Amino acid sequence: MLFCKMRGVPVFDVCFFSFGNPAGYVIHGETDNFNTTFLISVGPFIINSLLCILICLPAFFPYYVFEVEHPLTYILLWLGLSIGMHAFPSNQDASVMFSQAKIAVKTMNPLAIISYPLVIIIYIANLLRFFWADLIYGVAIGIGLPALILRNL
Repeated sequence: MLFCKMRGVPVFDVCFFSFGNPAGYVIHGETDNFNTTFLISVGPFIINSLLCILICLPAFFPYYVFEVEHPLTYILLWLGLSIGMHAFPSNQDASVMFSQAKIAVKTMNPLAIISYPLVIIIYIANLLRFFWADLIYGVAIGIGLPALILRNL
């Protein structure tokens, strides 16, 4: 929704959280600008990844550095990892991006060119959700990245 608002794309319906599938969604108007489509399609990945890191890092710090176990640490880690697990864009986002990339690549738009392998990665990531790839990604950026950062300080 953030990228829709930033790029002036109308938003018709938003669900930030639900217990069903999908966990959240944004129904928005169409755009013929590929850069806007790209931002909207990879928006969940960008925002959710950043939120996962920003929530998990301060929660992980006292546990990793001072070995302090507090219930708030586990709550924040659960929240951050949950957000990180939902970072992968949907197959529908990938489809829209792919269809518009076919048009935009004719103008040698560099974003359209790099979106082809990105679309394949999105499809593969969504297929691998069956094998908990979303959890592995969330743990990697929510716990692995903070551990790596703190180890190098």
